[in-house]
Amino acid sequence: MSMSSTIGRALRPVLLSCILLSATGAVQAQDRPNPDKVARGAYLVGILGCGDCHTAGAMAGRPDTARLLGGSDVGWQVPGLGTFVGPNLTPDRDTGLGAWTDAEIVKALRTGVRPDGRQLAPVMPYMGYSRMTDADAGAIIAYLRSLTPVSGAVPGPFGPTEKPTLPYFALTMPGK
Repeated sequence: MSMSSTIGRALRPVLLSCILLSATGAVQAQDRPNPDKVARGAYLVGILGCGDCHTAGAMAGRPDTARLLGGSDVGWQVPGLGTFVGPNLTPDRDTGLGAWTDAEIVKALRTGVRPDGRQLAPVMPYMGYSRMTDADAGAIIAYLRSLTPVSGAVPGPFGPTEKPTLPYFALTMPGK
């Protein structure tokens, strides 16, 4: 056995370790959100008013910033459709968007269709977001995924004949 094959065998584990560490570092670098993208997403979520309907206390003028975008405590009643509560948009896997893929979030933003196929109520202005650019949708997702997960499901939705279990605003239509 030559000295070079002995050295080669001795270096294999070292080389394999270096390759694995490099690959792990690359994956970790990809997992880190781009701060500019997150900042753009925070800006867009702010100007779109997402926190108004998806943060507890916001409708009373006292948003609970510890539960930012963790779901509302007030619903919207839409005639003939029912009462809807702004759900948790944080990355909580059980009660928020943590189990949703990026594509599912974009679909809900642009079309109002959830991963389970349910159509969001028109109180969610997805029609106005239908032409959102991929870059803006990606920035919103990056921001939402950067939030501290909030555990907490909101009640509802409530059908048109069900009694809501929380305060709500009722949209009314003018008489004919």
